[in-house]
Amino acid sequence: MSNTAQSPVVWSPSEDTLRQSRMGQFKTWLEEQGFGPFADYHALHQWSIDELETFWARVWDFCGLVCDTPAQQVLGRREMPGAEWFPGMKLNFAANLLRLADGEHAEREAIVAYCETRPVLRRTYAELKADVGAFEAFLRSKGIVAGDRVAGVVTNGYEAMVGMLAATSLGAIWSSASPDFGSGAILDRFGQIEPAALIAVNGYGYGGKVFGRQQEFAELVAGLPSLKCVISVQQLPDQVPIAGDLVSTWEDAIAFGAGQVPTFTPQDPDHPVYILYSSGTTGKPKCIVHGNAGLLVNHAKELMLHGDVGPDDRFLYFTTCGWMMWNWQASALMTGAAVITVDGSPGYPTLNSLWETVANEKVTHYGTSARFLAGCRKAELKPAKDLDLSALRVLFSTGSPLLPEDYDWVYEDGAPGALLGSIAGGTDICGCFVGATPLLPVRRGEIQCRFLGVDAVAFGDDGAPVSAGRGELVCRQPLPSMPVCFWDDADGARYRSAYFDSFPGVWAHGDFIEFTEHGGAIIYGRSDATLNPGGVRIGTAEIYRQVETVDEVKDSLVVGRQIDGDVEVVLLVVPAAGQALTEELQKTLKTRIREGASPRHVPRHIVEVPDIPYTRSGKKVELAVARLINGSAKADNRDALANPEALDQIRERFQQAQLLPA
Repeated sequence: MSNTAQSPVVWSPSEDTLRQSRMGQFKTWLEEQGFGPFADYHALHQWSIDELETFWARVWDFCGLVCDTPAQQVLGRREMPGAEWFPGMKLNFAANLLRLADGEHAEREAIVAYCETRPVLRRTYAELKADVGAFEAFLRSKGIVAGDRVAGVVTNGYEAMVGMLAATSLGAIWSSASPDFGSGAILDRFGQIEPAALIAVNGYGYGGKVFGRQQEFAELVAGLPSLKCVISVQQLPDQVPIAGDLVSTWEDAIAFGAGQVPTFTPQDPDHPVYILYSSGTTGKPKCIVHGNAGLLVNHAKELMLHGDVGPDDRFLYFTTCGWMMWNWQASALMTGAAVITVDGSPGYPTLNSLWETVANEKVTHYGTSARFLAGCRKAELKPAKDLDLSALRVLFSTGSPLLPEDYDWVYEDGAPGALLGSIAGGTDICGCFVGATPLLPVRRGEIQCRFLGVDAVAFGDDGAPVSAGRGELVCRQPLPSMPVCFWDDADGARYRSAYFDSFPGVWAHGDFIEFTEHGGAIIYGRSDATLNPGGVRIGTAEIYRQVETVDEVKDSLVVGRQIDGDVEVVLLVVPAAGQALTEELQKTLKTRIREGASPRHVPRHIVEVPDIPYTRSGKKVELAVARLINGSAKADNRDALANPEALDQIRERFQQAQLLPA
């Protein structure tokens, strides 16, 4: 029996939610058409993978997506990789995101942009559409055409949204990075895709400080000879724009095209709309190409059905433009919701600031990271008691597994009335495999369900589903938002190697997962970071679940050290303020791990470090540290890290602990 069978329920849907949520309405709508009946969500999910083509056709219709030429069929070629979605269709991505920008919805708020360096900006759907038309006209005047790449080194705000919508309206391909990326990391990305246009801020604010980037971004422009134009955004209003012959200011670009309307040029269903990137911590990042129709319909399912986002809602997801959650957030425009963007530090001026924004803007859907929620728990914040969060219906969490104790905090002090939707997927599909639904209860420490249309199971090493316990997260049938291709991968070899080498014809995602008896899921970390002491597979998240609830610990990271044909578990610990890694704390940690996980999980070495390395999207960098402790000579890409100095500090501490030669 699964050890999660008795996970307590911490939230349950009301009868109104079961009927009136968009997922509930979708279920009823299907039954009225003669499908089903569906006893519960799990029956609906089973139908969605048994009748894959019918399901996706119904999602398209129910969500009100639009095309210029209908598809000849839903799914042509079914093989993975290379499944062919909606062959024959012609559509425009931006037209769907702005489908409610006319008529009675035109004067509703579309974007509310907060940042540390400029006043709050509010724009209606009509104003957003007008600026998209103006900016598209400017791009066209510079010779940008369908298939060109439009790149943005931009903050999570209004200009990024306008730039993406204008680019995809004319059929160009959007790709973005956060301005706090190092210049080398940005060139590693954009240098591969050779953009024709670049939108770049002149700097950014973070944690009460300002960082001018004019010189670095002028050098970036010089390193991208493919550019036809550069648009400088005054993110720092009191500082000069980026200099250069190709540069126009954002204001001049909008003024040039004022009065023009978006063309919404129809494209093929697999025409690229986004290029996203792998983290790039161990080499140049992979350039992951996402297509027009597949990404659109999958985001519609995830946001409207699973997220229950609609035209009367207010949606805030704290993200940067270097993380796929920005692209996910942008698709919320198709629902007609107001999208509230926030740029800057999530802890500035206080850790409560984001919660205050949620309260003040009457946000209905708030998304953040598991790391942020853990930080709120450790700081003993009580936003539910201190603020009016009565509008908040859904709290999304992603980025890493959410600890059971963080569920406790949410339902005691955070947002007890909200559905806590832990979602998990990745840049690879720009979406989710597992996550939330308003039709099921939330159980402590568990993700609620497989998403509709996702044939996800846990595979053992033999390539067969495990009957109980954990295994590799795989998807056995095509998903519309699987990448069209990798950029500059003509024969598809790198794409196949990334997802299909382990189990031919089956997508292997690289996560270590368990599906519980009641259909929930628990993720145990990346399978490439899975530890194997004594040949027993251990997910790093199992250790984090024990360590990061200890008050004396601020942060931690777990890696495996290969020695004498076996693996030793090594635990890195950042003590909380005023604490140190004493012998007593080491004993506490080992006891907690032994009792909460197993003796196999107990680390052979515990090392105190000043900091844990993270990617710029807030994920722990286990693989680079594992390579370091195991003496790999292969260089890691330090520009891809938010805090690369942490690797140097860890190397020094490993040497002091005699885990590495001096």
